[in-house]
Amino acid sequence: MKIRTKYLILSILFSIGSYAQEDDVTKFANEMLYIADEFAGPAAEGAAYQAGAGWFTSATALKPWKVEISFQGNALIVPSNRQSFTISNNDFAGVHSGGSPILSIEGEGSNAVVPTAFGGETETYFVGEVDYLGNTVPIRFRAIEGINKNILAYPFVQATVGLPYETEFSARILPQLTVDGVAFTTYGAAVKHNFTQYFRFNNEDDFQASAIIAFNKFDAEYEFVDPVNLSSEGSSFGNLTLVNVNSNLWMASVLGSKKYGDSFEVFGALGATNSNFSYAMGGTGVALRPINNALARLDQSQAQFKADLGFNIYFNRFKISTMATAGKFFHMNAGLHFRI
Repeated sequence: MKIRTKYLILSILFSIGSYAQEDDVTKFANEMLYIADEFAGPAAEGAAYQAGAGWFTSATALKPWKVEISFQGNALIVPSNRQSFTISNNDFAGVHSGGSPILSIEGEGSNAVVPTAFGGETETYFVGEVDYLGNTVPIRFRAIEGINKNILAYPFVQATVGLPYETEFSARILPQLTVDGVAFTTYGAAVKHNFTQYFRFNNEDDFQASAIIAFNKFDAEYEFVDPVNLSSEGSSFGNLTLVNVNSNLWMASVLGSKKYGDSFEVFGALGATNSNFSYAMGGTGVALRPINNALARLDQSQAQFKADLGFNIYFNRFKISTMATAGKFFHMNAGLHFRI
């Protein structure tokens, strides 16, 4: 009986110790949740503009079963207020079992300006303490550095086919492309329907009105220039090497266009997007899973409004298009479109 009681007490003590260890690691993961969200958030917002661009160049629909192949390029203009964010010690709530903060800004200041995914280098460090495997592990790591770009561009291919009833179906794909250390993958589909056909006037040179709905999956993976070693002693507590931003975007827009002669057309649109984002860190160490578990709790559903304005120049078998999108970001799209 005494032996059983002894093992029962040891079991309880072990459970209490494990729970305390898990609690400290979880607190640290929650602090990293805030840093990761602020770091990757602007990239997720920008992805919504990139994924929603280029779905249309005219309110006029292709004739049934006609096909248009498009080679397009996107360029996201990143404003300065999306390249950095201010972080404060008040943003960290976790307290180590010994009474010291789980995480805080190194140095005398209680605030610091650090990069987002679009930002550049930084000399800001975070420090703290975490109980792990019965030891107090000192934490010290530099704030995550971004790609240091204020313009982010990538190409993609899109195909559009005309359907009956002045309707179009479009699909796009970019299996994977790495630009400045960021790996892009995107694919999606859209349906556009012309409403001018229901009016009395519906000549080719008349004002045309349409609506479009599109779904796009846009994934971006950024590999950190310098891996983020979470422990100042180089232990296996955590080493972060990359961040994944995955987004599912729905877009709905109403658009109008007007053609002048045979070679020039202007178009504009007002629309809204609804995006769902998820983040995940890559790397090694015991802290990686709790950090990703914390990131999975983020509710990153986001609605945005945007306005588009562009023009087309027509040639015999192809046209050139340009489009500018305004909202939280400014976005440019250009395309070369061949009709088959």
